[in-house]
Amino acid sequence: MAMPNFSHITLTDREEPLLLAWPTPDNPAGLLTIACAADWRALVENLGIDGRIPEIVRAKFARAQTLYLLGWVDFGLIKVGELAARIALELALMDCYGGQVPKNKRGFAVLLRYMVEVDGLTDAHIPMVTRCSGTAVGQLTGEIRPTLAERRNMLAHGNPFEGLPTGGLLELAQDLINYAYRDYIAGATIAGGLR
Repeated sequence: MAMPNFSHITLTDREEPLLLAWPTPDNPAGLLTIACAADWRALVENLGIDGRIPEIVRAKFARAQTLYLLGWVDFGLIKVGELAARIALELALMDCYGGQVPKNKRGFAVLLRYMVEVDGLTDAHIPMVTRCSGTAVGQLTGEIRPTLAERRNMLAHGNPFEGLPTGGLLELAQDLINYAYRDYIAGATIAGGLR
């Protein structure tokens, strides 16, 4: 289970730091100031999903990380990275919950609500949310607008380079994918320990 390798992406320091809305400890509306390429690389690379998750989902999430990394050079690529992160999340939800939801009701919004209403996801299960004292579940259920599904649709059907990035989206997608696969990960750990 090889983890993504981004060493082929060369980033050099910028004249101006990168300013990005991102949840910080005890501040869900935080602002990160990243002054050097090495710090940006470390942030993005540390947001990988669990290595025991199926390879196709890991590959899609790695694509999102790649686009985020390249956002250091072209800030607009972070928005494209957000779309890639949502695609990886939707694929993960289809894999984990698709068989439990009728085929005619398997949209992204339905699967996000399923995580909360049936699979028991709460804000306490989302590491980013507990770290920043925020909330995310409302973006899954529709109580907070725009929802993650609505944001995905806006990006997919419009110009993905417009607007500012959604603070912490890559980290939230990471946390939700890891949550959806938590039983799979636990099973892989047990199976791996029996060999």
